[in-house]
Formats: sequence, C-alpha cells, structure tokens
Amino acid sequence: MRDRYIARPRRVAFAATAVLALTLSACGQSGEGGSDDKGGGDKGGTIGVAMPTKSSERWIADGANVVKDLRAKGYKTKLVYGEDDPDQQVAQIENLITQGVKGLIIAAIDNKSLNNVLQEAADAHIPVIAYDRLILGTKNVDYYASFDNEKVGELQGTYIVHKLGLDSGRKGPFSMELFAGSNDDNNTKYFFGGAMKVLQPYIDKKQLVVKSGQTALNQVTTLRWDGTTAQHRMEDVLTSAYRSGRVDAVLSPYDGISIGILSALKSDGYGSKGKPLPVVTGQDAELASVKSIIAGEQTQTVYKDLRKLAEVAATMVDDSLKGKKPEVNDSKTYDNGAKVVPAYLLQPVSVDKGNYRKVLVDGGFYTESQLK
Repeated sequence: MRDRYIARPRRVAFAATAVLALTLSACGQSGEGGSDDKGGGDKGGTIGVAMPTKSSERWIADGANVVKDLRAKGYKTKLVYGEDDPDQQVAQIENLITQGVKGLIIAAIDNKSLNNVLQEAADAHIPVIAYDRLILGTKNVDYYASFDNEKVGELQGTYIVHKLGLDSGRKGPFSMELFAGSNDDNNTKYFFGGAMKVLQPYIDKKQLVVKSGQTALNQVTTLRWDGTTAQHRMEDVLTSAYRSGRVDAVLSPYDGISIGILSALKSDGYGSKGKPLPVVTGQDAELASVKSIIAGEQTQTVYKDLRKLAEVAATMVDDSLKGKKPEVNDSKTYDNGAKVVPAYLLQPVSVDKGNYRKVLVDGGFYTESQLK
C-alpha cells in the first residue's frame, strides 16, 4: 500500500507563492484566506483543513495539495489559514466544527493550544489527522501524517560532516553554528536531535567548534521558523564570536531560516573573494532556496515531497470515515503526552547542486523554467 503514496513543500513568500495563491483562489478560496467549499461533490461531506500560514510557500502548496486529493475522493473542503496566530486557528477550527465538517486535517501553529477544541471535535465524532506537526497533550488525535523527522536532521548533519571532509580524514577544527526551529513545534526536537546525533561526536572531539557556545536546543530555537529572527541572531553571533576567524558551517533546519542566515553572512562580507560562504543546510526545497543552491550560496536542502504527504493525510481521513483502519508504519515513536499517535512517515531526500535536477526537475516538483 505504500506505493499508493506516489504523487509540494515555512517562511518566505516568493513569486511561486503568488502563483500558488492564484491557484487556490481559482479553486474557490475566499479572500479572507479561509474557506473553500466547491468541487468534489458532496458524496463524502466536507473536510476541514487548517494550515498555519500563507506567508510560506510550503504551506500554500500543502493546502492546495490536500484540497486536490480530498476532492478527488469525493469530498468538499473548507481550507483555513491561521496566519501563525494560535488563537485564530482555534477559532477557525471551532467554526469548522460548528459548520458540520466530517473530518479535520490540522497542521498546528502551537502544538499545545488545541486540547479544548479537539475535545469538541471528539464530542462530534469528527476524526482528526495531525498534519506534519504532532498535536500534543490530547487523546483526540486519531492519526499523524508526516516525514521521518529525525532522518531530516540526520541528513543535514551528515551533509555538514561530509562537506567538511570529516568523514574522509580531515581533522579540522572547523567552526560551526547551530539553529533550530520553533520551540512550539514538536518537530523541532526531532530535526535538532537527528542532526546532533551526527554532529555531537565531532563536537566532543573538538573537530567541530561552536564558537558562540550556544549548543543547547533552548538556546538556538527560532520562534515561528522566522527568517528575520534567524538573521538577527546570526548577526549577533558574528559580532560576538567571530571578530576573528570565520564560520565554516551553519546547521539550519529550514530554508526560510537559511535565507535569513545567508543575508547576515553576506552583510558580514561572506561570499566575497577570500571569504567563502560556509556550508548552510536547509529543508523543504523552497523555490528561492533551490535557486540559491544553484547559484552557489545555500549549500543543501532536505526535500520532502508534500504531494505524497497530502495524499497520505487525505487517505487517512477517507479511510477513517469509511470505517477502515488507515495504514501506518510507526505505532511507537510519537507519544504526544496523552497517547501514542499512530503515524505514517515518509522519507526525506538530501538535495544539493549535484542532484537537484534529478530529484526536483525529473521528479516533477519544479520545471527548469521555474529554476531560472
């Protein structure tokens, strides 16, 4: 059944975002960013889809993909975006329940803010699928659709090690700085933990040196995955810890953060002759970052085929409403504090200048013209 999931990716809006937004508008999304109740027929009822924000290319694509797959299964949809405001998202979900949706697919803004509203969903016998971000502290989450998030971090950490040559005999030391995602996103600890599992042995041997001294997760998180926040922190680190010497690598968990980091580095003279840019990782293969990789600035991203994720989530809610048990491949890992949520995890792929065309273009995610 895994082969069924063959079928796009947090915080910078680009030209492609506008195209996706127009696509959504054409599908019936209201100007309020809220609802879409057209298409697909009403045979299966209406499914509510709650996404975090339209300020990210990635989440606009997610919303479009989920709506498309649900319609193909015979459902109407109501798509809402919370614009990174947890209270607004709660109110939107309450409204969806009041309107009588048959199922909910939710990518949470704040993973601990939904307990009360999901009790309302349970009382109304509405199945809930947590989409990419695990919802914490409630038993009223039926299934979780995501990627192997620890693997994402492992790919980023392994790329840094390989690019610096530490896995082929180079001893360093190399200087490195660490960034993590938002502290209210459960995925953050998995991304960071996966990366540190690879990087920590080299830090312990002093082959990698974090000159800022900021190595604990609570020191390096980036609220709401915001690129500008990351840029300001990188500027502060460069000012305080790199009056001499240079940064050789930056662990960045997400492309929008990577763009902010690169802005700070370039403002400090990196990328000019004699001061090359460090290795900078990322995640989501957002258009601006893929272009940056092609241009030799950002070094790597982790690609997650969100078309597949949308299909998994749509299939989960469809199976649940039809009385079938959805397919899962992880029934042990994702304990949300109230229950272990059964999950289906997809596999991420490391992408850099050497393989972007094969993975992203040949895979139908981008066209060559989009990347020019």
